This record gives sequence, C-alpha cells and structure tokens, in this order.
Amino acid sequence: MKITSYNFQGKRVIDMTKLKLTDVLVTVIISIGFGVIYKMWGPLYNMLKPLGIHADQLIYGMWFMAATVAFLIIRKPGVALLAEIAASSGEFLMGSEWGLEVLLFGVVQGLFAEAVFFATGYKKNSMTIISIAAVMSAIGSILMDFYKGYIGDLATWNLVLFLCARLIGAVLISGVGAFYLVKALEQTGVTNLVRPADKEDYEVLDR
Repeated sequence: MKITSYNFQGKRVIDMTKLKLTDVLVTVIISIGFGVIYKMWGPLYNMLKPLGIHADQLIYGMWFMAATVAFLIIRKPGVALLAEIAASSGEFLMGSEWGLEVLLFGVVQGLFAEAVFFATGYKKNSMTIISIAAVMSAIGSILMDFYKGYIGDLATWNLVLFLCARLIGAVLISGVGAFYLVKALEQTGVTNLVRPADKEDYEVLDR
C-alpha cells in the first residue's frame, strides 16, 4: 500500500494510518496465537459452568483479547476487526465446539471494538480506551446471545448477574489484562520488532 504522499508545498509526508502488508501479517500472526488460546479456553469455560453464579462469564473476556492486543501493538484502522476475524477463524479451523458460529461472533466483537478506536481517531490507547473497547466487544457478544436465544429466558436477577459477570470479565481480561500484557512486551523490546516504524523513523531514513 502507498504510505507516502506530498503536501501542497511539495514536501514528503507520511501517512501512518494505512495498513501495510506487514501490518496485516503481524496482526494475523498475533491472531493465530489467540486462535489457539481461544480453542483451549473453551474447555475451561465449560468447566466453570457447573459452579453456577455465572462464573464462566468472568473468563469470557478472553475471546475479545485478540482485538485489544493487536490494536495496542499495531495501532491502525481495521486491526481490531481483522484480529478478531483471524482469531475466530483459527479457532474454527482447529475444531471449535461452536462451529461456524464463532466466525460470526468474531466479526461482531471485532466491529464493536473497532468502533471505539474509530471514535478516538485511532489516536488513543490508554487503559481506559482499551477497557471500553473490551466492554463494547462484550456488548456485541451479548447482542448475539440474545439473537441466538441463549439468555433471553433468564430471570431478571439472573440476567443482571450474567451481564455484570461478562462485562467485568471483559474489562479485567481484554481491557486491563491486554494493556499490561502489551506494556510488559514493550519493556522486553519485542514490540519494536513488529510495530510499524513511526513518523520520526521515516524522517530519519529520508534525510
């Protein structure tokens, strides 16, 4: 993709908002890893169901993490959506117990997270913004569950407990958890190997 342009003064400027092939590849690689995690998360999720009080919903937030982690690393439009689609596709190909349904959930969850980053102009990546994106992914999944008829028959008190557990889990895992995970990776220097160069890096090369 084209990543440079020229302003009216003829000076070369950098368009840092467009996805390059390397951005897509890095996002897909990250998502493949999360696809494996998603597949492994299913049995753990099912193990918690018999405990009652919707304990399983407290760990449901893991299924939104590809979007928030990928955005924190790449920080470009479309990354959150692409990450969730790729991760859910990987989960499906590895034999997800939920079949093709995971692909639809991945699209919706990615879109809802992407909407938050779009609203900020893709310029903010604070823990608050990441947590809001996680909550929006959770809301997307909840709407899908209502559409599928999974939770529509729950008593009001039970439904409230269900919703609170999922939203709290989303914030803790895909919000706060994702933020500190990427922060830890940044301290090791790993993200420097995969994060696209910033404007200053291009300016140095252009001198």
